[in-house]
Amino acid sequence: MWLYAARRLLMTIPIGLGVTVICFALIYLAPGNPVQSLLPPDATAKDIEELKHAYGLDKPIPIQYVIWLGHALTGNLGISIQTNRPVLDEVVRALGNTISISVISVILAFVIAMALGILAATRVGGFLDRFSTSIAVFGISVPSFWLGVILVIIFSVELGWLPATGMGSAGSDHFSWFQWSEAKYAVMPIVALTLTPLGILMRTTRSSIAEVLALDFIQTLRAKGLGRTAIVIHAIRNALPQILAMFGLQLGYLIGGSILVETVFTWPGTGFLLNKAILTRDIPLLQGTILVLAMAFVGINLIVDLLQTAVDPRIKRA
Repeated sequence: MWLYAARRLLMTIPIGLGVTVICFALIYLAPGNPVQSLLPPDATAKDIEELKHAYGLDKPIPIQYVIWLGHALTGNLGISIQTNRPVLDEVVRALGNTISISVISVILAFVIAMALGILAATRVGGFLDRFSTSIAVFGISVPSFWLGVILVIIFSVELGWLPATGMGSAGSDHFSWFQWSEAKYAVMPIVALTLTPLGILMRTTRSSIAEVLALDFIQTLRAKGLGRTAIVIHAIRNALPQILAMFGLQLGYLIGGSILVETVFTWPGTGFLLNKAILTRDIPLLQGTILVLAMAFVGINLIVDLLQTAVDPRIKRA
């Protein structure tokens, strides 16, 4: 297992380099000119060249990439064009806010999906099976941002139970999960983010466990007189690697793909930060945010892959 872990770590190096190339290319693929946004309309060509020199945009592209990559490896992701603050500080603060709701959402989805998925797999064709399948289809089909808008209309506009936007009355710098006056701001974003992974994980859990329960060795266990609960536990253990893989993917998707939900609720996470960087053409901020999110996704996949090896002894990797 240790050899496999070392090999997987080495495999992340070319993946990470590929991510850096894509992030760097954004400065040339993005529409508009970020330098122009910092200059007045009557700026001269000399002013433009001086600003390009200040940001290193006057050098050949390969040199720009090497310089940017060297800075990124040391944690220097540049300075935001709009706020004039270090990009790393902006991304770290936003990433913490995103992780706080994403982890809760995916854990909540995992717990509910495991409970309903197990019940559905052990009662194929029954009421619980049809009920869980309906929830799975609903969760996969309904866009999370649309659900966010509906939640705002119902629980904020009509009922007035929950705040519609923001992250606490004092802002993200003083947010506390242990005070309802602050924590209630996260309720609707968490619910909106939970629905999609709930549907996917429930479908995966149901199909994986039902497939294992239909295998020959389960019939052998039943013939030997093993109880129903023990048989289900055996099936869960055999299906767990596939469920864990989907769990990791959904966590990565929530951390990196919550831009619309965070925009709906004005939640100051990485999704909201990405949206702001795109609208303001803040290329350094856009590059840094995407780079951190991509590397976080790679790291999550690596951890889940190692967990799969640990929980399933049948997986033999030299």
